[in-house]
Amino acid sequence: MRKFTFLFSLLLIILIHFVAEWFFNQPQAVGADVPAGKLMSLSFAPFREGYSPLEEIFPLPEHVEEDVHLLADKTGSIRTYSSLGGMQPTPQFARKYGLKMIQGGWLSNVAKDNRKEVDALIKSANENPDVVDRVIIGNEVLLRGELDVNRLIAYIREVKQAVKQPVSYADVWSMYMKYPQLMHEVDFITIHILPYWEDEPISIDHATEHLEKIVKQIEDEARGIAPGKPILIGESGWPAAGRQRGMATPSIINEAKFIRGLIEVANHHGFDYNIVEAFNQPWKSNLEGVVGANWGLFSADRIPVFPLTGPVAENPRWQLHFGASSVLLLLFVGVFFKKLLPLSAFQSFVLLVLAQIFCMCLVAMADFLWYTSYSFWQRGYALIMIAANTVLGFCLLQRCHQLLEGGKAVAALAWRLRTLFWLFALLAIYKTFWLAVNGRYLSFPLEQFFIPVLGLIALLLLTTLVKRHLSWRLMALDQLIGWSFSGRKDKILGLSLLFAIFAMILGETRAFMLGADFILAHPGFIEGLPIALEYTLKNMQLLFWLFSLLVLSMPFLANSCINNKKSGD
Repeated sequence: MRKFTFLFSLLLIILIHFVAEWFFNQPQAVGADVPAGKLMSLSFAPFREGYSPLEEIFPLPEHVEEDVHLLADKTGSIRTYSSLGGMQPTPQFARKYGLKMIQGGWLSNVAKDNRKEVDALIKSANENPDVVDRVIIGNEVLLRGELDVNRLIAYIREVKQAVKQPVSYADVWSMYMKYPQLMHEVDFITIHILPYWEDEPISIDHATEHLEKIVKQIEDEARGIAPGKPILIGESGWPAAGRQRGMATPSIINEAKFIRGLIEVANHHGFDYNIVEAFNQPWKSNLEGVVGANWGLFSADRIPVFPLTGPVAENPRWQLHFGASSVLLLLFVGVFFKKLLPLSAFQSFVLLVLAQIFCMCLVAMADFLWYTSYSFWQRGYALIMIAANTVLGFCLLQRCHQLLEGGKAVAALAWRLRTLFWLFALLAIYKTFWLAVNGRYLSFPLEQFFIPVLGLIALLLLTTLVKRHLSWRLMALDQLIGWSFSGRKDKILGLSLLFAIFAMILGETRAFMLGADFILAHPGFIEGLPIALEYTLKNMQLLFWLFSLLVLSMPFLANSCINNKKSGD
């Protein structure tokens, strides 16, 4: 009878997990389907994993052709950013597959490299007038501070004199407001509107409104300088993964919503647009973290991130996640079946639920870390974190079993748990330090701490259940793991985690207040502080991370208090 009850509980938990996965991963409506036909233009950089302009490992001709061919039925035009670095054969492949090009020339602070780019751009534009219908010299070089506006204008004039196609310069919209003389120099005004990256991030619900507002603002500014001059939205898009900024949350659903909304607005108003970008760029993770590598309509493996028609699912591979976590649960049950069987129906159900939750967290973390790792070192770190979470999850389940069956704690297990929690706490402090100091491109490591945080909460709940009361003493790490250690440095670690909470809030708020556009909109500390603080405290990823730090700190602080009290006695 007990065996039947146990197996029934196991099947019930797996069934509940399946239903939950199915329910929360239902495809969602994300706006009107993209109209029949092709997108206007897509940013095109055929860098695959292992290729990077930073390391001067450039795409092979066959890569360029494969990618151009893949895009031929998706868009009518592609925008390139360089005329060198493996991009030389792009026009011939564009011609072969019926695409037009907005050809770019990359500018930097290196005059020698700029000379080569300008010459290559002019040569390609003149040799391929049937394919290259517009030219852009320079991309965000003013934003990066690598050229002054007068030197840039000299390059623009040089290219205009040498080619027959319309010539422009591309930068974030605020640079055209800062240097309005550019509007007079270019043949068409190319602006980047990226609501996620604004100094005051825009939520997905207001992103298309923001886009319309900025285009109108540029039109109004241009009316007095260059009336009637065409405007190209040279880059606009939304990231599918990475850290949240204010209320701007990266996700597949939000990327699909923005792209659909952008196209709908562009068609309604007659905007000329280019979507950033065709393919995820693994090399960008070295500059902009996870978020920088996930703006594509296609993954780095050339798999569509989401469809342009119909509903969209945030995790279309949820069946795989369900299957993997269920297999892990069954392995746990198979190994410890004899130890699990003597438990009561309630005890076994609780332990199986915890095991299933840990397995779900482990699979989700492993999938995310591996998907967002693009180098040997990143994958090495991912494997270390997967291993550490696996060992901690296993140890936590052993301790939970001890608590449920009323067995004696084992010193070796307690020592392993204590060591692992110390290591995770130190890692959390390290991660928070960099997030607070320079976290613009760093993701909150939530997935890596699901098991430590949920494990501590589970231990507290089970300890409270066994002891039949809740007290500050029961929160102590020694109480949770069932064995007393000296813990002389627990107070320092606990206080450091608490300090990290305030440092994170301060660092995130300060980052907003240092933005140039933010300062223009909210001059003065008193005026800007509440706005920046609002962006900080409405960031759900950040709040979950602060909660994780708080949970990690409590057992160490409680432990130090109890040990100090014992020493005083």
